[in-house]
Amino acid sequence: MDNQYNNNSNDNQNNSQNRDRFYSYNQPGTTGTAYQNNGYQNGGYQNGTYQNGTYQGGTANGYQNGTYQNGAYQNNGAYQNAAYQKPPKKEKKKRERKPGGFGVKVAKCAALALVFGLVSGVVFEGVHYASGELLGNSSTSSDSSGSVLTQNDGDDSVKTTATSSTYAAMDVSDIVEETMPSIVAITNVSQTEYQSFWGGMPQTYESTSCGSGIIVGQDDDNLYIATNNHVVEGANSLTVTFNDNSTVSAEVKGTDPSTDLAVVKVDRSSVEEDTMNSIKVATLGNSDNLRVGEASIAIGNALGYGQSVTTGCISALDREVVVSDGESNTNYTAELIQTDAAINPGNSGGALLNAVGEVIGINSVKYSDTDVEGIGYAIPISTAAPIIEDLITKEKVDKSESAYLGIAGVDVTSDVSETYNMPAGVYVAQVTEGSAAEQAGILKGDIITTFDGKEIGSMEELSNRLQYYKAGTTVDVTIQRASNGEYVEQVISVTLGKKI
Repeated sequence: MDNQYNNNSNDNQNNSQNRDRFYSYNQPGTTGTAYQNNGYQNGGYQNGTYQNGTYQGGTANGYQNGTYQNGAYQNNGAYQNAAYQKPPKKEKKKRERKPGGFGVKVAKCAALALVFGLVSGVVFEGVHYASGELLGNSSTSSDSSGSVLTQNDGDDSVKTTATSSTYAAMDVSDIVEETMPSIVAITNVSQTEYQSFWGGMPQTYESTSCGSGIIVGQDDDNLYIATNNHVVEGANSLTVTFNDNSTVSAEVKGTDPSTDLAVVKVDRSSVEEDTMNSIKVATLGNSDNLRVGEASIAIGNALGYGQSVTTGCISALDREVVVSDGESNTNYTAELIQTDAAINPGNSGGALLNAVGEVIGINSVKYSDTDVEGIGYAIPISTAAPIIEDLITKEKVDKSESAYLGIAGVDVTSDVSETYNMPAGVYVAQVTEGSAAEQAGILKGDIITTFDGKEIGSMEELSNRLQYYKAGTTVDVTIQRASNGEYVEQVISVTLGKKI
């Protein structure tokens, strides 16, 4: 099987009974003549060297009747009858009773116990304080005032998860109990198109996939859930299942395919009061402070069976992993957290937690190969948080005011990029006369790679981004322009126009 990096949500479609299962059996090889009738049974082992030869009838005498039984060990005095069995007797000294007796000893013991109790109490309190400083305070996220993430502004707000200053390596149940209410299951129902064997018009069928999400924010009207873009990609309808198994409809608030992040929003009015009282908003940590070897806990909707927990450690940091963007079929390189906590299909969008219950990553990718186990990846929360907040706060502009760039483009996928030695992005096939692109100096043949600081992998992605900008907004567009057989990067300032 080829090595693959797999996203872990859409593997769980309707035909779940056909999932691949990988088991490894260690079967002994077939026993043959040389083994049974020759060297082992009738040859060297039973009738030869072992039974009638060297061991029992021959040299074995040295073992049974000689050195071991009747010699040095049993009967010859060196072990039983000499030093071991009959040691010379020693005279017992009579004790002389000293003044003070038992009462003085009891008093001394009580004094020692009191001193030990005082010293150990001070030491244990110091250790508790130090562990609280190390595990509680240093790992907590930075001040998030002004942020929509993990806010708790009033009595009707959903509570945030608490963090723990103590952690038992063999038991994470307290952490899981506290954080599980902030994790949800997401079900994506989409239409998949396929070509019939007999030709004709393409056919479609309805497919269902499952993933996970993390409740990261709220306002007066909505709950906001962070997840992976590939979890919600192509959705005709989305449903969210909370920890009490209640299910509500949801919609995509925003997506960022280039980082595989998305935000789903749920209308608070559609959530029952009992559910609102049982769910929580996750507490975000700081993945910049992680160290290799720290404990990690993954929670997610593995295989669509419901929430499950796996544990492990941080195996590596800043792993460069090439991941495919499903929308544009473009590969991009992401720097991810590697963990050996099991990440399975359906875990995508779920939480990777540290030892105090803070979210340090969003589970995203697993490495799939018959020779590999224990390699999963998560998007660092310090990278994801500002993108998630941007997706929450940005609103789509009304079509009558939306921005227009004025180009027709062709996707430069990773395959095309490698084949023709071109930068990945959007190839400008045409520039509309009088458009914002022409006025800014964008030319036919340029390749747009970033728009307003965000990587662009496809024309669809560029169009989606323009929905959030009003006409008249000025943004920086990075292009690659061919010059003397090479591509040279340029940053062009563009004042977006309005489509006429």
